Amino acid sequence: MAVSIRLRREGTKNSPYYKVVVADRRSPRDGKFIEIIGAYDPKKPGHNSTLKIDRVEYWISKGAQPSDTVRSLIKKNKKATATAEPAAKAEQKEQQTVQEHPSSPPAPSAETSS
Repeated sequence: MAVSIRLRREGTKNSPYYKVVVADRRSPRDGKFIEIIGAYDPKKPGHNSTLKIDRVEYWISKGAQPSDTVRSLIKKNKKATATAEPAAKAEQKEQQTVQEHPSSPPAPSAETSS
């Protein structure tokens, strides 16, 4: 069975929204599919797609062929996750150091016993 990763149109007239699906090549564009692995909103500015990169890599390893548009979405999502991971790791490391070393020791109470 020849499998492709392609877009499936959703949404209303003049307001397109796409699901990224894994489907048999012979099935129609909006017909039967095997798995939904992401979404794409072309009307949204900036980062406008979400993909399960691990599932994409799995299907490509099994021989699935992505369409040209999906190929570009995969490339953009991999790039976005690659730039987000170092920032997330740095933030996590900063939180760990704050938890291990509090910024100031507790202040002694104002009341003193005489």
